[in-house]
Amino acid sequence: MNALLHPASLLDDMASLATCARADGYACVTARREHGASSVDIPQPQFAILLQGRKQVACGTQSLTFVPGDLFLITRRCRIDVVNIPDPHSGVYLSAIVPLCSEALAAARVLWNEPLPEAGDALARLSLDDHGDTLRQWRHALEHARYTEARLALAALVLAFCRRGHGSLLVPPEPSLGERIRDLIAAQPERDWQSRDFEAQLGLSGATLRRRLANEQASVRELIAEARLAHAMNLLYTTRLPLKTVAARVGYRSLGSFNKRFAARYGLDPAAIGNS
Repeated sequence: MNALLHPASLLDDMASLATCARADGYACVTARREHGASSVDIPQPQFAILLQGRKQVACGTQSLTFVPGDLFLITRRCRIDVVNIPDPHSGVYLSAIVPLCSEALAAARVLWNEPLPEAGDALARLSLDDHGDTLRQWRHALEHARYTEARLALAALVLAFCRRGHGSLLVPPEPSLGERIRDLIAAQPERDWQSRDFEAQLGLSGATLRRRLANEQASVRELIAEARLAHAMNLLYTTRLPLKTVAARVGYRSLGSFNKRFAARYGLDPAAIGNS
């Protein structure tokens, strides 16, 4: 077998990005003990590469388990229940999470000039080795801060995923009102958001805003809390910021209040995430 495509070598190459200071948009997730979380919001398509340990994921009618060498693809915005299990020998869980940025998705949509493939499931398990060459191109581009080439490599991966029947990646989603509000909050999670702020930015009256959210079984207050905690989850996984700093960045002045609300939302103590 070609050494460039040897699974262990490819895994090592992907794991080395954990120490790559130029890996913009790349996240390395570690956890020293098993932990899980419920109803985690995934705001955009992404994939994860399992490097050490196991991951168990459920969404709707799907339930999947991933091991090193698997590529875990999320094709559209969704909520998942997840459990990350460290390797029993090393005691380490390690995965690389790669967001499929809007530029890469847009490029793939422009390049695709055939009938759309089937939408496919929200979650998929693929073989890492099947995409080794493109992943190495992406990794090399990041190492040398060539972000245009990195996005092109991601666009090539999107096209390859679509060839395997995951056509929902090629369809720009129409966000719901609640999702639009969550995105506004995510851009400034520390802001003291009020209903009038969303009314002004979305061009809606207060009555219309409340009525449309009620149709989505949501409220402004719930959306603010959910978006802040979702951003906190992202910070806990992708940075080594202290818990107090994470809480402040998402608008919580009290660490105790943040811990309580985070645990109530996800069924998980934020301190259990190993990056902080």
